[in-house]
Amino acid sequence: MSEKWQDELVELVRGMIRCPSLSGHEDKIADFVENAMKRFGFDSTERDCYGNVSGRMVFGKGGKRLLFEGHMDHVDVADRSKWTHDPFAAEIVGGRMYGRGTSDMKGNLGAAIMAAKLLKENHAELNGELIVCGGVHEECFEGVASEELGIRWKPDCVIIGEASSLNLKRGQRGRAEVVLETLGKSAHSSNPEVGLNAVKTMAPLLTAIERDFKPKEQPVLGKGILELTDIISSPYPGASVVPERCRVTYDRRLLVGETDAEVLKQIQDIVDAQKKLDPRLDARVYLATGTEKCYTGETISATRYAPGWLFPEDNWFVAAAMEGLRNAGLNPEFSHYAFCTNGSYYAGKAGIPTVGFGGSLESLAHVVDEYIEIDQLCKACEGYQGIVRAVLR
Repeated sequence: MSEKWQDELVELVRGMIRCPSLSGHEDKIADFVENAMKRFGFDSTERDCYGNVSGRMVFGKGGKRLLFEGHMDHVDVADRSKWTHDPFAAEIVGGRMYGRGTSDMKGNLGAAIMAAKLLKENHAELNGELIVCGGVHEECFEGVASEELGIRWKPDCVIIGEASSLNLKRGQRGRAEVVLETLGKSAHSSNPEVGLNAVKTMAPLLTAIERDFKPKEQPVLGKGILELTDIISSPYPGASVVPERCRVTYDRRLLVGETDAEVLKQIQDIVDAQKKLDPRLDARVYLATGTEKCYTGETISATRYAPGWLFPEDNWFVAAAMEGLRNAGLNPEFSHYAFCTNGSYYAGKAGIPTVGFGGSLESLAHVVDEYIEIDQLCKACEGYQGIVRAVLR
């Protein structure tokens, strides 16, 4: 039979799943999370301009400040007909809770909230602060809204609650969106010789990039990646018109230390070499930018660049987190995320010691019939308590 706290945790997460929260529409889940924090005895709660929710729990006489962040937004469901389980009903079948956001990542956010409650109820002999944060707009901008939390709380160390199969993540590759444009000259397609087809000048450039781009490689994070994800001509559709512009977007996965300037220079050098072969080539390279509205009405915008990061196994926080997880009865291994997380701000930009830890499989993010195993959810909660005890003892 499950313990009372486990049942309470399951019901907490079920309530969170029943609050749909696309990026920019996290208001209902933000209300739910803040109310839960107040009900569970957090010392204070607050929100910032973007709508991030923070709950503060103080232990003993003060000390290190440990921040946990889990994002409240999720990707869209798209085609509901493909789901076996209602994506917002939080059905429990065979020891699994189904629903959008169960693994990515309301389950682990709920586990962290419950962990704070249990630590306080059990009168843990700790000194320091635990800040549990529900972040917004992660699915659109990794690490951007997190900067508000980092500036506000100035944490000594950070836990990113993304799914990790209960292993301890000590790094991740970063991410950038690189845009490449070629410019031509519009003309009627019956007289193409008086124009310059931007698609035709783009084609050999793409071939050159595919041939000449040499990704760096690191022992832990592997190779950097440059993958073309879209291509579009302008005007589009272009009936009887020679396209005057062609734009492609590359998804660039970054290793530790790869700067935005370096990312652009790698492509610009190839462009410059191609210009020597074709003087007609007119091309430019830049990082994509995005702008969205938050549920608070605030505008959030950023360049699509989030750096990679990696801490050694003997970093004080990484070692303490591993010790805490083992003391909690878990048997984690060191690993790293294949995808990008909000750790890009805390670790990659601010240099704050950061780890990733959470229940469920990384591969369950964004899939049809997303789920989290109840056992993983409960063990994540135990793991969070273990990390807090090891850091704030």
